[in-house]
Amino acid sequence: MGLLFKSDFHDEFGSWPLAYIPYGGIDFGEILGIAQAVGDGDDSAFYQAWITAGDRFTTEATNALDHGRRDVARELFLKASECYATAKHPIFGLPVDPRLVAAFRRQTAAFDQAMALSKTPATPIRIPFETGSLPAYFIPAIEFPDSARPLLILTNGYDGTIIDMYFASAVAALNRGYHCLLFDGPGQGEMLIEHGMPLRPDWEKVISSVIDVAVALPQVDRTRIVISGWSLGGYFSPRAASGDDRIAACIADPGLPGLADSFRRAAQGLVGASPEEVADLGTIDRHLLDRLEDVIHSNRKLNWSVIQRGYWANGTAGLKAYLASLETYSMSGRESLIRCPTLLTMTENDPLSSAAKDFYDSLTCPKTLLTFTADRRAGDHCEMKNRSWLNRRVLDWLDEVLA
Repeated sequence: MGLLFKSDFHDEFGSWPLAYIPYGGIDFGEILGIAQAVGDGDDSAFYQAWITAGDRFTTEATNALDHGRRDVARELFLKASECYATAKHPIFGLPVDPRLVAAFRRQTAAFDQAMALSKTPATPIRIPFETGSLPAYFIPAIEFPDSARPLLILTNGYDGTIIDMYFASAVAALNRGYHCLLFDGPGQGEMLIEHGMPLRPDWEKVISSVIDVAVALPQVDRTRIVISGWSLGGYFSPRAASGDDRIAACIADPGLPGLADSFRRAAQGLVGASPEEVADLGTIDRHLLDRLEDVIHSNRKLNWSVIQRGYWANGTAGLKAYLASLETYSMSGRESLIRCPTLLTMTENDPLSSAAKDFYDSLTCPKTLLTFTADRRAGDHCEMKNRSWLNRRVLDWLDEVLA
């Protein structure tokens, strides 16, 4: 499949919604129309094309609601939230663009309206955490809204949002009889954009606070609480499972034992660094650091990933501090603390999947490794071109584990 958007950089973000089509996202024709509206334009053109589409869906949703068509309005508000969420990706990061904040608030408002219009409305909740609280939604299973059912806690990675998790994972799980809890943790969504709270490596503390709230919900089967994470969440989920024995099963997409090793490999490929030079990213010498900075600044995607997004989400100033922070995101020495059945995924072409097999081998719990291949367009990061295949296989595994 060729590019929908003329820019590789825009296409990576603009093609995400293809994964959401089976789950109530905007149709292919809408995505294609947005791509044509962007044309040869820059990040501002990308942003405006998606915002315009979101505004159109919001207007249609409001008109449907005015005519008493609640189900139609719900569908359209969901599509609007997806458009607003997609609009902000290229401008995500430092310096914080006011348009990013505006898009985030619009996506949240549209999603709130959609959830309120559900036949079994989702419950917005606040999860007490340290001196503040985390935003979350408890969404009941479609056919069993009031029954005690397994709960799937979904956790994001870097720049994904609750809306992305809803389409990518929650809808499939809700249709299979699972309750879902979606939340923003430190460094994600509201906590980063509105409050400036960065990511943290000890995700077991975050999830323990989430579970403390979840076990008090009457619809939750306390013996069947599952943690599932995608992208950087593929590290957060195992980290959480290593620190809270209330977790009955763990899903990591992909299986990610830490962050530093992937950057070590990248540094060796980008600037020819030796393994010894990058053995500890926090102590690499100034000469190598300068070479890395030059390469990162010259590459649009790397600059976005590290300079824009990475510094902001990790709460660091400068490349040296950012690289040092990566070393703290590690499962080393904690593998044996995971006791629940654990599923890791590995995709053919995703660099973040490169350590999944070694991570799998290091686990001592009941474990499964699922591989996803390029021949079915599921070989890239988080299987975004064939997310349905991922959901079927993962939920089949979970059905058997929790039976």
